[in-house]
Amino acid sequence: MKDILIFPKDRIIVRKYCTTHVLAILLLLLSSSSVFSQSKTGTTIGQFLLIEPSARVAGMGNAGVTSYTEAISSYYNPAALGKLNKSDVQFTHNQWLAGIQYDYATLAVKIDEANTLSLSFTSLNSGEIDVRTVEQPLGTGERYTVSNIALGVGYGRRISDRFSLGLQLNYIQETIWRSSISTFALNIGTLYRISEDGIHIGASISNYGMPARYSGSDLRIRYNHNPDQHGTIDNIPAEIKTDGFPLPVVFRVGIGYPVKVGMNNEVFVSVDAYHPNDNTESVSFGAEWRFRNLIFLRSGYQRLFEEDSEVGLTLGFGLQYELFDYDLRFDYAWADHGRLGASQRFTLGLAF
Repeated sequence: MKDILIFPKDRIIVRKYCTTHVLAILLLLLSSSSVFSQSKTGTTIGQFLLIEPSARVAGMGNAGVTSYTEAISSYYNPAALGKLNKSDVQFTHNQWLAGIQYDYATLAVKIDEANTLSLSFTSLNSGEIDVRTVEQPLGTGERYTVSNIALGVGYGRRISDRFSLGLQLNYIQETIWRSSISTFALNIGTLYRISEDGIHIGASISNYGMPARYSGSDLRIRYNHNPDQHGTIDNIPAEIKTDGFPLPVVFRVGIGYPVKVGMNNEVFVSVDAYHPNDNTESVSFGAEWRFRNLIFLRSGYQRLFEEDSEVGLTLGFGLQYELFDYDLRFDYAWADHGRLGASQRFTLGLAF
């Protein structure tokens, strides 16, 4: 299945596309999922890259490809960097499933009105886990950890008042006990405002990179080429060579629509469609109610139509306070994970 991005060449032509046309595209993507969808769950490495860091977007069902109001928006779409009005720094702590700790930090610095650079850091740590075997199901007395990190450098450019694009290069390392894997991945995105009232469409590809292999002392063994033949050399030092594993590539496309309700209220609605390389297609959607740009209430539903999905309802809220030229923000999100329980995210931000 091929995904083709078509970028507008003429603003006049683009203005002819109304909301109905955009929704028709999303419905076409949905209908294609029933024909071409194929689950390949468990076939990729770097699954921690799929944990969405923004508490704001998480409260809206993680439909964030058209979000551009914070530095973390670059996770969903690097083109959001080109739309930022200020430099921004954010920190997220995520109480992930099974006691796993997830942290994310990002800094976006505006070089000028049109160009923005960003740095990001992702960390996931499992804590100590007992080593269990078939012979010793209660534990061998040894303990191991799983720790993953990602370092990212991003760039976004505002081409015009309507169109922006961006990219981000990530270095990824995944460590399981004494074995690890490392590789690079690229994120690319575009963001376009198609109407005067602020309707946006966005598209991005995340985690596009080369397959990588595990290496480390856990893969070293002692090998006997022919144990049934006398006189052969046994206990030869050897090392297991694993297959190359791909990264979890995700293609996102979506629409965001802000609606003014009176002088002090605004409702922002967003819908994203997903096409991953290791799962079936799905749709996420959510909404945010803003009061005086001070109080924010959010709700959404994620991964609708995904095969065997364990996620669903999301809820969240946020507070923002302007102090001199600084914007202080706090966001919280709760997400249902079915039989796995629930996760909670906390994000602190400062725009300057």
